[in-house]
Amino acid sequence: MLLQIQDGTLSIGGQTLLSHFNFEIKGNEKIAIVGPNGCGKTTFLRLLAGELLLDRDDHCQTPGIRMSRALTVEMLRQNAFSDTSLTVEQLLRGVCPCKDLWDRERFNWETEYDRVFTGFGFAKADQKKRLREFSGGEQTKIALIRLLLLQPDILLLDEPTNHLDLASTEWLEEYLRNYPKAFVVVSHDRFFLDQTATVIYDFRERRMFRYAGNYSSFREQRTKELALRKKEYERRQAEIRREEELIERFRHKPNKAAFIRSRKKLLERMPRIEKPEEDKVHSFTEAIEPQNRSAKWVLEAEKLKIGYDRALLELSLRIRRGQKIGVIGPNGAGKSTFLKTAAGLLPPIGGSLTLGQNVLIGYFDQQTAALQSDLTVIEHFQHLFPSMTDKDARSALGAFLFSGRETAKKVSILSGGEKSRLVLAELFVSRPNFFILDEPTNHMDIPARETLESAFRAYTGTLLFVSHDRYFVRKVAESLLIFEDQTVYYYPFDYEHYLAHRRAEGGEALRAALRAEDQALLAGLQNVPKKERHETHPLTTEQAYEDWQLRLAEEPLEEIRRQLTDFQESRDILREWKDPAYAREQREKAEMLRELYTQRCLDWYEIWEKLYSSSR
Repeated sequence: MLLQIQDGTLSIGGQTLLSHFNFEIKGNEKIAIVGPNGCGKTTFLRLLAGELLLDRDDHCQTPGIRMSRALTVEMLRQNAFSDTSLTVEQLLRGVCPCKDLWDRERFNWETEYDRVFTGFGFAKADQKKRLREFSGGEQTKIALIRLLLLQPDILLLDEPTNHLDLASTEWLEEYLRNYPKAFVVVSHDRFFLDQTATVIYDFRERRMFRYAGNYSSFREQRTKELALRKKEYERRQAEIRREEELIERFRHKPNKAAFIRSRKKLLERMPRIEKPEEDKVHSFTEAIEPQNRSAKWVLEAEKLKIGYDRALLELSLRIRRGQKIGVIGPNGAGKSTFLKTAAGLLPPIGGSLTLGQNVLIGYFDQQTAALQSDLTVIEHFQHLFPSMTDKDARSALGAFLFSGRETAKKVSILSGGEKSRLVLAELFVSRPNFFILDEPTNHMDIPARETLESAFRAYTGTLLFVSHDRYFVRKVAESLLIFEDQTVYYYPFDYEHYLAHRRAEGGEALRAALRAEDQALLAGLQNVPKKERHETHPLTTEQAYEDWQLRLAEEPLEEIRRQLTDFQESRDILREWKDPAYAREQREKAEMLRELYTQRCLDWYEIWEKLYSSSR
């Protein structure tokens, strides 16, 4: 046991944050702390750092915080440097444990120093700059580098990804997975927690509850735990009602006096079970159908040039009804510009963009969420949907976590995340068949994000969205559009599959990531019925040979697609398999099918491209 707290109580400013709680760090555990804003997560990190003390309790016999030995503990702070006149080199080299320039340990440290410094996106020349020449975010990154080089026994990190770009965040994830000592992290980045944490402590009811596994595992365990506690509570309440009904039925009958006394004693001795706290996340269990069914092809772009004063890039693309496509890529790559163009808010610079018949767009970005109104939430909602009953309006708002007092708030005083939730609730009530969303989860807390994820998984229409929330992308997107190097690539699988193959390829371009233009051609040809290919004029011998070649390539493709569909439909069942070895075997088989399907698609495309090129 590296560190242990038993029966501790922590207060600050006269307010008790944690009461009679237990906490422990074993060996080099990677621990994440989660809980609602304001519950005391950062304050708890300050306790571990030695800045605060546990409350004194004369009735507690434990020593408070107990350590197995003298430990070094370091914490990442937002304002880490009192002297910003130092150069980066002076600051970082000052933490080197070996002062001998020719020592082997010094050489190893210097190598690690260069690796960590450049891993966060800095150039080696930046080491000569003074700290005051860097922005606040860059200074926080330098402070994090310093802590990683110190390698304390317990590393405390408070929102370490706040000022990091995606490349730096992924580098930090890889580094922390291999960190040789323990760390405790507070973060709202659920994907980051999934990649780094092996233990989760959940702050609730002024206590801490320990769960083994990463964030996704914690959520599954927590959901099952709440369901069991709710059933147990309801069962106990039913027992209490039954006893009370018996007592009430026979209380006025003298010959039943002994029976009544025995039932009263039984009722008094019956242990009471506290009503479990409701999970703030709302889960959509039924499919959310669009109001109208759109045409098969929702959007078609041919040599579409997007931009403002000049073209940022050109792409050709077809989006099929029911697809859920996540758009990813660095800032400035043209993602938001593409969404605005697709929604009709920005005219194309060149090429063509066509929406299918009966397509009704629901568009969202941070500007549409900037609501200003003196109406309350419920008044605002009823004003937009006057035909809805009060009960239906409150039910629709409740599904997006507006219940009770929240509906009485004025729209103008809502936070950014609350306004976004309100706009999305309005869009879902309108039930468009094509959602176009630009950063829908910005400023939302975790329960709101998970509610939104549930809603879009239940939605059966077409979805095109940009998000930097990798956990949201992983949960919702079924395929990806990747914007990079002024080119758009289409990836036909989900984000988890994309990451696994990108790591396997060492960061090189994935063969399965087709140019969006190629994907458009593939999608078009794969969905042309065979009769339409033949009926226009009789086939020549060469055309018949070409068609025969394509059909030979299509047959294994269709078989693999069928098997893969079976696995995707049973994805939820896979999680429930009791035998871990069997579940792992089946997941590996599903992964193999995905890879085989990708290869069959590419084989088909190579044959088609060869025939198409020769016919031109």
